[in-house]
Formats: sequence, C-alpha cells, structure tokens
Amino acid sequence: MSERPHPERIVLVGYGPVGARFVEELLPLVRQGAATLTVVGAESADAYNRVLIAEYAVGHIARDSLEITDTLTAREAGVHLRRGVSVTAILRSRRVVSLSDGTLLPYDRLVLATGARANIPTLDGVTRVRRGRMMPAADAATLDTSGASLPRGVTVLRDLDDAERVLAAVTAGSRIVVLGAGVLGMEIALAAASAGAQACVVYHGEIPMARNLDRGGGSVLAQSARRAGVTMVNHSRAESLIFHQDDDGVDRFDALICADGKQIHGDLLLLSCGVGARTELAQLAGLPVSTGILVDDNLQSWNDPQIYAIGDCAHVAAAPQAGDSTALPAGGPSGLIGPGWRQADWLAARFAAEVLGRGQTPDLAVSASAVVMLKADGIDVVSVGNTAADPWDRTVDEPAADDHAAGCAVAPLRVAQWADPEHGRYVKMVTRKGILEGFVCVGMPRTAAELTLLFERGSELPADRSVLLRYDGPDYEPSAGSAFALDATVCWCNGVTVGAIAESAAAGNTTVACIGAATRAGTGCGGCRVRIGDVLERFRAAEPAAG
Repeated sequence: MSERPHPERIVLVGYGPVGARFVEELLPLVRQGAATLTVVGAESADAYNRVLIAEYAVGHIARDSLEITDTLTAREAGVHLRRGVSVTAILRSRRVVSLSDGTLLPYDRLVLATGARANIPTLDGVTRVRRGRMMPAADAATLDTSGASLPRGVTVLRDLDDAERVLAAVTAGSRIVVLGAGVLGMEIALAAASAGAQACVVYHGEIPMARNLDRGGGSVLAQSARRAGVTMVNHSRAESLIFHQDDDGVDRFDALICADGKQIHGDLLLLSCGVGARTELAQLAGLPVSTGILVDDNLQSWNDPQIYAIGDCAHVAAAPQAGDSTALPAGGPSGLIGPGWRQADWLAARFAAEVLGRGQTPDLAVSASAVVMLKADGIDVVSVGNTAADPWDRTVDEPAADDHAAGCAVAPLRVAQWADPEHGRYVKMVTRKGILEGFVCVGMPRTAAELTLLFERGSELPADRSVLLRYDGPDYEPSAGSAFALDATVCWCNGVTVGAIAESAAAGNTTVACIGAATRAGTGCGGCRVRIGDVLERFRAAEPAAG
C-alpha cells in the first residue's frame, strides 16, 4: 500500500490586505488537510486595510475599523502565522525560504504578496536608499528603512506607526505639508483640514491628481480643495529641507525649500510621492522583475512555475517567447486593492482545483480600466479610462494618419465637456461611436454613478449628453437612471452589485456595516459606502408598508 503524499506546502510572504484575502480563501483547502499554509509577515500586527489608513490617521475611524481578517479562525483551521519576521532569501534550488530568525521553510508553492513601499523623493536632507540588489533587512522592523530612517518631523503614510505620527499632528492642530498631489495626498490633506489641522499640498505640476484628471477636472478639484481650507501650491519642485533642533539636540523638519526659492514651513512633512513594489527579494533570487515581479496570466513567475505573485508587487505580463524583444514590458502593478483581491481569490481557487484534482479554474478576469475615486467629505471625484482627449484636439475629429495608411476606418473620438467652477462641478465624457472610453466627474456624484455604469456595460450614451447632468439637478428622480439597476456595480473593490446588496438587505442586513460583513461591499477603499446607503434607502422606501 503506497503512502499518501504529504500535503501541499504553501508559503505566503506578506500579510497585508491581499495576503489576508488569500489566506481566507484558502482555508477550506487547509481544513481538509490537503495543504499546509505558512504565512510570513514583517509587521507584528494582524493584517489591516491600508487603503483606509488615511481615515484612521485623521481620527475619522477607529483602529478596529481597519480589521479585515480573523486571525483566530485562521489559526484554528491550521494556518501557521509567523509575524514580526521577514524573508531574507529564496533558495530556489532547495525550494526553501530563509527567515530573519534563522528558520528555513520548505515550500511546494511560494506566493509573494510583498506589497509596495512609499517612494522617497530626492531631497537634500533625506537619505534615499537605493535598494536594487540590496539584501533584505534582517530586522523585520527596518524592512523599508534599511537603517536610513526619515528625519524627525518627516513621514510617509503606509503603516500604523506612520498613521500614529500623522494623527498626533492632526490632534494638535499642527501645520501638515503634503508633498505630492495624487489620490492619497489629496485625501489626507482634505481629511486633515476637515479635522482641524492646517494642510498644505505642494506639487510640481499644474493640477492635482494629474495621472487621473484632465486640466479642467484638476483645476476644479484644486479650487474645491482651497475652499475646504487646503493650501494648494502648484508648479513647485521640492529640492531640500530646513531643520531646527529639538531640546534634545536632534534635528526636526522646519521647512520645505522649492527650486524657485519658496520656503514652506510646517510641523510635519508627509511624503506622498507614490509607491514602488518590493521586488528586491525576487530579484536576488533571480526572478525577472520590472516595475514589479513579472508573472504571467496564471500569476506564475516567468522563470519559476513554483513561485507566484499577487497584489501590489505583481506585474502581470505575457512571458516573452523565443525571438521576442528583450525590452521589459510596459505597465506595472495596478496599485489598487480591488484587482489585488481578485488575484488572491482566483489564485486560491486555482490551488484548490489543482491540489484536489477538480479541473481548472476560469481565466483570471483583469479589468482594463480601474475606477479611481477620491474619498473626501463634500468633494466627489471619479475618473476612469481615457481622459486625455480635449474637445479641440485635431485627433478628436479625424482618424490618425497611421489608420489612413493602414486603410482602417477608425471612428473619431468625441468629447463632451461641462464646467461650473463656481459650484465645484465638472464633467468630461470621451466617447467613440457613442460609447464611453473614459470620463472625469467632479462634484457630480449621481452623474458619476450613472457614467460608471454606462462605462462598465459599454452602453451607448444619449445623443444629447446634457441629459446626464440632470442626475445631480434639483428635479432628480432615481427611477430615471440606471444606477439602481440590479446589475449595477456598487463596490468596485469586491464586485458587489445593487442586486447583491438588495438580496442581503432582504435577509436582514439593513445597515452599511451589516452589508459589509455579509457581502464585503464597502470594506475596500470605502468610496462606495454612501452609495451602499443610497441603495439601502431606495429599497427600504420601495418595501410595502406593514399592514
């Protein structure tokens, strides 16, 4: 009688929100004894929702609101959690990983969910670590600083310790200087201002959120932010820092110096200059990397089928074939929690199917365009798809020359644009043959919801685009739009529809929190919680009165 093969040994590196989702989805396989799962996390805390860290940093939500996993359930199922340690090397020839405490963990499948770290800009007065092939820190607590900590009074916003520093400044009503005007930079500045702090955003370009908005949308956002009490300083390239000495003789941030000589004083400098995937562990192991760890459509490393990557560290691209260009692929990790969660769900399902021999899982669905939402009280911003086209661009009216040369009849882009800067409202719709290819919507939440649904469905817009503006007018009737259609997506992070929320509400989940617990809606970026409330209110009003 042959011996039963050992359970599949799965090791997960990284215990952030994407790693935690993978653990949760893999629990049935672990409970059956078909696989063992060991999780290595550098932070000593349980996994938490980093996307909501800005709200915690300004006191808008409590610490327990960040919880996204049930560690006790995972342990009871048989998951081995190793927190407060880091992986220092992947020994591929032996199929083991080496930990910072000297432990060697064997694996049959290795999943990298190492996430991303905040980018540190080049500033005189701040040590910028160039990692490349630098060995990962043996001390898990210095995984990102590598012994070169930021000066006192300077922080990023990626983990709980960072959030505590920001929260202390907000509570004290301090002046916070935010360097960078991306989504996170704008969210934290607006939230800090609403919580009573003084907030200033410094950025090099003309408009905030330049990667997601056009000039009109960005200009309206900047004006709305100023009205909310945030100082916006554009066209300013930061070059160096000025310090003063604390009573203990340690230098503390005093002012940011820009290339044109401006001195912007503050009590705390928050660096919000994007993130970069943690790839050094993979690179040292000889795995192909670009802006992330290169994996194919099966989330497998290009050159090692036993190693996978998910979340902010994963750069999904087709592996090159013989004779292909050696240039690195374009693109990179999505940087959004929704795609990361979908990768975790899919990979766990695939592992279960392969280990149990129950056929193959469907192909991983990858969204070509992610919906970008700014979460701020009273300022609604939504952007998706191609937003670069301008109404007066020549290419808007005519096909490109290359298309003529190829004999292609490519329909021209059409742009409809409407602005009301005085009231903080702006909409731009980019269409081809009447189908949305992208839009920007500022200060028009109902219109944004309708446009999002039309974009998702690939539906044709009304010939008269102006009728869409009525959704945010005083005579708005919910029945006139499609935002409450049962197949309309409400939570993009988890793919939860109006119908799923209505069904959950009918089962007794009548609050936003209950809906989140039952369907996961609203537990990602949190930008859909108002919409969830609207859906609950709509279906509550539609219920027949008790006799």
